Amino acid sequence: MSKSNIEQGILKRVNKNYNEVSNFLNPQFEICSELNTIIYEINTCVLLDLHKATITLTNYLLERLLKIALIYNEAGIGPVEDLNDLDNIFKEPNRKYGDITLEKSIKKCREFDLITDDEECILHERIRKLLRNGFSHADSSKILKDLPDEYKMFQGSFSNPNEVREVFLNTKINPTFQALHMTEYATLQAFPYYKFVFNLIFKIEKRLKETVN
Repeated sequence: MSKSNIEQGILKRVNKNYNEVSNFLNPQFEICSELNTIIYEINTCVLLDLHKATITLTNYLLERLLKIALIYNEAGIGPVEDLNDLDNIFKEPNRKYGDITLEKSIKKCREFDLITDDEECILHERIRKLLRNGFSHADSSKILKDLPDEYKMFQGSFSNPNEVREVFLNTKINPTFQALHMTEYATLQAFPYYKFVFNLIFKIEKRLKETVN
C-alpha cells in the first residue's frame, strides 16, 4: 500500500469520526490530569476506527483511573505547600493500591463511595468479565458464549463451481471465526465503552472533591 493511499484512508476516517469524537478532545480534568495522555491516544484510535485498540487502551484507562482514585482518596487532593512532602504523602497510598487487581480496585472504590452500586455492577459484570478479559486477556469465551454452537455454511469448489455443499461449524472455537466475531463485537462496543469510562472520570473527581467538603 502506498503512502498516499494510507494518508487518504486516514483522512477519510478522521473526517467520518471527528464530530463524534470532538467532545472528548480537550478534557478539563481537575484532579486526574495525568490521564490526558491516555485520552489523547484513545481519541486517536477512535478517529482511525481502531476498535480493538480503543477497547484495550480504555481497559488501561479504567484500571489506572480506579487506582489513582484510591490513591487520591487516601492522600488527599489539596495543595501541597512543601514539595519535599510529596513522597511521604503518596508513598503509602501507592504501596497499598498501585498493584491491586481490577476486581479489588472496584470493590475498594465502592467501599469508599467513589463509585455507585450500579457502576460497580457494570464494572464487575460487563466490563471486567467481558471487555477487559475478552481483549486485554484475549479470552473470547464469555463474549461468544451465547452464540449458537453450530452455524450452517456452504463450501464451494474452484475446480467445480457448480458444486456447493452444506457444512456445520462451531465458530466459537475456531480462531479464524473467533477473530471475525470479536472484530464485530469491538466495532459495536468500543466507543460506548470509552464514553462510559470517560464520563466516570468526572463523576469520580466530583466524589473526591465532596470528601474534602
